[in-house]
Amino acid sequence: MTATAPPRRTPEAGPSSGKSAAGGRLRPRIVERLRQGGLPYLLLLPAILAELLIHIVPMFFGILISFKNLTLFYIHHWNSAPWAGFDNYKAAVKIHQPIGEALLHSFWVTLCYTLLSVALSWLLGTAAAILLQDKFRGRGLIRTLFLVPYALPAYAALITWTFMFQQDTGLVNHVLHDQLHLTSSKSFWLIGDNSFWAMVIVSVWKSWPFAFLALMAGLQNIPRELYEAAAMDGAGVWQQIRKITMPSLRPVNQVIVLVLFLWTFNDFNTPFVMFGQNPPHQADLISIHIYQSSFINWNFGSGSAMSVLLLLFLLVVTAVYLLVTSRGRSENDV
Repeated sequence: MTATAPPRRTPEAGPSSGKSAAGGRLRPRIVERLRQGGLPYLLLLPAILAELLIHIVPMFFGILISFKNLTLFYIHHWNSAPWAGFDNYKAAVKIHQPIGEALLHSFWVTLCYTLLSVALSWLLGTAAAILLQDKFRGRGLIRTLFLVPYALPAYAALITWTFMFQQDTGLVNHVLHDQLHLTSSKSFWLIGDNSFWAMVIVSVWKSWPFAFLALMAGLQNIPRELYEAAAMDGAGVWQQIRKITMPSLRPVNQVIVLVLFLWTFNDFNTPFVMFGQNPPHQADLISIHIYQSSFINWNFGSGSAMSVLLLLFLLVVTAVYLLVTSRGRSENDV
């Protein structure tokens, strides 16, 4: 008589098996969705984390500090600094008191500096980009030379300009006074009224290649047939620039002007390297003014409040600028 093996018991389908089956089906779906639409977000994740750590988190703490009376006495335990509320903001906007008056002066100096620098940089960049569109011998070399200020390290270029503006040994006074005899005496460029113009010259020198590069790229997208048709209709060079070139470059110019404005208004390297921690009264930009309030006078609460006000001003200017330019673009399209 042969013994038969007992039948194997099959596992009953229970809740755990259902969950595992559902999990098995759900996992491929998640992977498939990540493959289809999640890859861009995954690639953006390092940039988002870096933005949080470098900009968003410090900005949050800066806003928090602006509501505190944080001075040198509380720097080791900044969290225990007394709460100031809006006192730092009130002191910054009261233009008839020393803090507000100094901040208002710095604001006007920065605004004039920014408008002059942006206008001259855009004008030089536009002229150079248009002139270098036609092919001629040596055009590539000239383009390379024009981009040198944009490629040089900022601090090295600014230190070089500081030596050039020296009164006795600087190249600027040597050319203007010793060689061309345009001035009666060697000028002071790093103090007094000339300090503002020296700062504008340096800013234009290092900013206009960016406008030149962007506009040169924008000109490449304009069909040459438009110029040929305009020439056949009798349009001159200035008419072609006014009717074809400038309207075609309007989107590029909108971006260039906004970027240059934000860069120049926040410029800290130029006054700090040229004049040090205490620039002349005529070259007191708002960025260096905030630095003085925070790290020279050790009033971090006041400096943070000024930074927040500067941020709000730039946000409002950017929003108004984008609104106006978008409306103008839509009207032109219609």
